Amino acid sequence: MSNWLLVSSAENFETSRSLGFAQAGMKSRHRRKWERVRPGDRVFLYLTGVKAIGGVCRVSGTPFESHERLWTSESHPQEDYPWRFPTEPLAILAPGRYLPAEPLAREMTYTQRWPAANWTLAFQGNVHEISDADADLLERAIRRAADQVPI
Repeated sequence: MSNWLLVSSAENFETSRSLGFAQAGMKSRHRRKWERVRPGDRVFLYLTGVKAIGGVCRVSGTPFESHERLWTSESHPQEDYPWRFPTEPLAILAPGRYLPAEPLAREMTYTQRWPAANWTLAFQGNVHEISDADADLLERAIRRAADQVPI
């Protein structure tokens, strides 16, 4: 199984919430990563701007291609996130109660490639594969936070 960190805006996160977190998508340039997505993979949702983790889902079915516009990209207005996969929410945080990413980033192995002062560089781009240990760290923190607030 793999663990994916999807990076998107808070607005796109709320669009996914309105759809019940029934699917996630990767930008067109990430086809090769999408081809490695499998049912059972964990997907962590990082929100740019607010620099926080919004939740975790599990891939629940076979990846597929779709050009239906669900999410938007300010930097690439024509982007339609075509590489999709069905998901089921495992733990999702309420609006305004997202989990600050900086303290978690300081504990993650993945982020050690960047200077601590520039931890946000690890969260640039649309999709990153992270280790089981980092995924477990994130999932524990999200579940603790989710237990404290209603969805």
